[in-house]
Formats: sequence, structure tokens, C-alpha cells
Amino acid sequence: MSRHPTIKWAQRSDKVFITVELPDAKNVKQKLEPEGKFSFSATAGADNVPYEVVLDLFDKIDVDESKSSITSRNICYLVKKAEDNWWSRLIKQEGKSPTFLKADWDKWVDEDEQDSEPAGADMDMGDIDFSQLNMGGGLGDFDADEPEEDESDTEEEIEEGKHEHSESQAATPASTEVEIKA
Repeated sequence: MSRHPTIKWAQRSDKVFITVELPDAKNVKQKLEPEGKFSFSATAGADNVPYEVVLDLFDKIDVDESKSSITSRNICYLVKKAEDNWWSRLIKQEGKSPTFLKADWDKWVDEDEQDSEPAGADMDMGDIDFSQLNMGGGLGDFDADEPEEDESDTEEEIEEGKHEHSESQAATPASTEVEIKA
């Protein structure tokens, strides 16, 4: 019996990124069909465990413009959509997605952000030497030669403080009135 590999996905209006996470995959077989059928099978691990998945993608795709790349850690697919539109999900099946199917947050871009530049892309830090900036928390008051005094409370002081605190609470009645100042 074959297992399902973990699959991550993200999209743009014109393409879908599909990453099959399967380290050291062997005997990789992949197939994309124009109506949106995505098939993948491979073996992995010392025992050559079989992995297989068939997905009916949300809409039609352009097989000729789609590409794949097999690395030692995963298999990446750049699937070109037949029409430039935003899919509401990766697969046609409605309801809860299969557990092996996850969003790829590293590649994810929301529909309304897709045409804008990534944050910070226009910032040129050019000649700034960050080591010369005083970002607070400097070493000004630190003296490594002087031993540090232990100012922490002893167990007796802590217990004494708890006792005093509970007595002061008991002596003070709780007030439910709210004071309003104009």
C-alpha cells in the first residue's frame, strides 16, 4: 500500500507552485493533464516505500508551459494555469483538505498583494555601518572587574512578602464603586 507524501502549495493569478516533500525520492513518475489532473508516484527511504498521489486541480492547466524540478529533498512543480484567475483552493474537492496538503507560506502571496513589490524591496541600506549605531543596551555601565551582588530575595523574604500581601488584601474591603473625575 502506498503513502501520500506531504504536498505544499501556493499560487499567483497565472500559476500554482506545488512542492512534494519527499527526500531522496527514486523512480519519480509525474504526469500533468490539461483538464487539471496531477499524478505523482515515487519510492523513498532505505526500504523503498512507495508514495503516490493523484489530485484533481481546481481548474485547467497549460501542460506545455508547466515545469518541474527534482532535487534530493523535494520535487517542485511550477504549474501554469490555463486562465489567469485566482483559485479558491488547490483541488476541486470541496470541504476539508486532505491532511497531507498544506499551504506553502514561504511562497504564499495574497491576491491583492501579488502585483506589489515585496516589503523592503525599495530600501537601499548601501553605506550604513550597523556596528556604529548605538541601539541601546550598550556596554556603558558594565564593569567586568567588579563582582555582582546577589539582590534576589531569600526564601524567607519571599514567604514574608506573601504573608504581608494576603493580610493587606483581607483588611481592605473590595469596592465596586467607580470614581469618575471630570
